[in-house]
Amino acid sequence: MINKKLFSFVFLKSEASSLRSLQVNIRKLDVKVVLVCLIVAFSLTCTRYLGDAYYLISVLRDLNLTGLAQAADNLLQHHANAQLHQLIYWASVVIFFYFVFPACIILLVFKENLTEYGLQLKNAGQGYPLYLGMLAIMVPLVFYFSGSESFLARYPFYTVASDESLFPNFFLWEIVYFLQFLALEFFFRGFILHGTKHRFGFYAIFVMVIPYCMIHFGKPMPETIAAIIAGVVLGFLSLKSKSIWLGVMIHCSVALTMDLCALYRKGLF
Repeated sequence: MINKKLFSFVFLKSEASSLRSLQVNIRKLDVKVVLVCLIVAFSLTCTRYLGDAYYLISVLRDLNLTGLAQAADNLLQHHANAQLHQLIYWASVVIFFYFVFPACIILLVFKENLTEYGLQLKNAGQGYPLYLGMLAIMVPLVFYFSGSESFLARYPFYTVASDESLFPNFFLWEIVYFLQFLALEFFFRGFILHGTKHRFGFYAIFVMVIPYCMIHFGKPMPETIAAIIAGVVLGFLSLKSKSIWLGVMIHCSVALTMDLCALYRKGLF
């Protein structure tokens, strides 16, 4: 009987201590980190679902917005340039949820300047030898893997017909594609990295790499593995220079190389 009372006393005291500890932790809650993580989860979810034109059309129909659904269906599926429209729509969703939405949170909620999240031009070229080194490694690798079926089945995103000129559709797509990379770099190496570094320090790089790797799922495995390495390197560069512009240049350079190699392999360039 005494043991039961003693056990109950110790248990209740432990519970009370845990509750007080939880209350203290809640008071010390880093609201900024919580918001960054929730916004990242929300943005990734929206780009995954809303970036699919077919999903958009089905949602509009479920909401009985038949006029909008029909207009979207005509533009994204039955138009002569439906492929280009679908890609531009996807990129627009990415740009909104990777750049516009987080930027609004930074300006209106955090009351901070976008330059604090990697958009400053000062020190943008810091680490350029590493940029050149990455290109020297990536370009030969891209050319080698561009001969694989999985690579050619995916790149370039805009499928150029055998009798189609690269201008204007392919060139227009590349411009939008590059803007999407700016948004992507801002989201991962800007918003996530610089939005959590005050809490995680250097380890914010590795926090950022996890979702960055996961958005590459579905792509060729070598590219996904390379994304882990590139994410760490680009994260380090952004943390050191406080600028994402070198990462934007690397992404655009490699992406252009991939598309040109794919076009060359297909005999279209």
